[in-house]
Amino acid sequence: MGASGDMLCGALLAAGADPDVLEPIEEALDVRYAIDTTTKNGIDATTVTVLLDDESTDGHGHSEADDDRSHDHTHPHDDHDHEHTHEGHDHHGDHDHPHDHTHAEGAGPTRSYTEVVELVESMELPEEVEHDATAIFEILGEAEAAVHGTDLDATHFHEVGADDAIADVVGATLLFDSLDVERVVTTPIAGGGGTVAMSHGTYPVPAPAVVEAVERADWALHGGPVDGELLTPTGAAILAHVADGVERLPALDLDASGYGAGEHDFPEHPNVLRALVGSSSEGLTREGIRVLETNLDDASPEVLGGLHDSLTEAGARDVSILPTTMKKSRPGHLVKVIVRPEDTERVARRLAVETGTLGVRETGARHRWVAERAFETATVAVKGEEYEVAVKIASDSEGTVYDVSAEYDDASAVAAETDVPIREVMRRVENAVRS
Repeated sequence: MGASGDMLCGALLAAGADPDVLEPIEEALDVRYAIDTTTKNGIDATTVTVLLDDESTDGHGHSEADDDRSHDHTHPHDDHDHEHTHEGHDHHGDHDHPHDHTHAEGAGPTRSYTEVVELVESMELPEEVEHDATAIFEILGEAEAAVHGTDLDATHFHEVGADDAIADVVGATLLFDSLDVERVVTTPIAGGGGTVAMSHGTYPVPAPAVVEAVERADWALHGGPVDGELLTPTGAAILAHVADGVERLPALDLDASGYGAGEHDFPEHPNVLRALVGSSSEGLTREGIRVLETNLDDASPEVLGGLHDSLTEAGARDVSILPTTMKKSRPGHLVKVIVRPEDTERVARRLAVETGTLGVRETGARHRWVAERAFETATVAVKGEEYEVAVKIASDSEGTVYDVSAEYDDASAVAAETDVPIREVMRRVENAVRS
């Protein structure tokens, strides 16, 4: 039944995430999370509503009805469930003024993309959480910019720059971090159907900003199962950043589960989002990547030889240079670079500056399967003397070692000193680790 920011927060809390991690958001935004439960078609689910302190609105009791700031939607949407009561379990329920709050939906100042990032950075979040939150807002900003034909820095958020949307995005990243998961996956996500009324007119579901966010995701989107907007821009952006797509539920040793509730009720479909937490027996780890390519027909050997070090310094994970034939049968080279998504722009610029290429392509690769890697120092005896050589050990997610490789530079130094072939030194070192 789709996803929204508050549904994700509710599902993660219900699956065991610690609500106390939300404190930095409450302090930074002067809001409070009201956490409660409701029942959707027989399923108990958690609701999360962001409440705005009346005093933070300069005494005007600002609420959604007071401000026509709607950017994406002019109708109630999945981001907030109004069926709960405020007398259930509330995060930080010991406030002295529990009734001095209004719903924060759409409330607070509208902000530019830059202002949102500065606000997130001011919260003093854990480094990984800050990175995830700003990356999600970058997806939202790029989606808005693409829809309206502006650039990222000029993007001005309306709904998604309001206090409740920021609380949803940052809250979800903190809750994911609280669960200490290594990987997030999602089966195909329902977007709903029909049409949605927005400030510029009536549009088909999914809304334009949702479509743009999903283009940046690894998972699949499908329509239905009901008419209505089930996937919001905030929900789409959060999952586009954190989740890999799978066709079906992977094998899990299940530890916990929970349901986050959406706003609307449907006759035959419980409007909830389910989170499952457990251990998977899958062998390798899925890592998000981008692949950059460019063709060169005029690069000198010295330039090509320096690319590995230069691009690695800029953030490249791997660099390959392949000989190829260019137009008019000229010899050339194809440079392929694997990078983390967040390093793509920086590495592409370094590649252009170093080679003088007029264009860098980003190919369709979105992830790779990688081994767990560890380094050890092995001691090996050669001609009566002991030497230390670094060794790289590759294993799967279960800890099963399947490859041991001695570091070439260390083995080369030992070989030069002892006059023993490098291959022999490496063999002895690797056998010592395996035994």
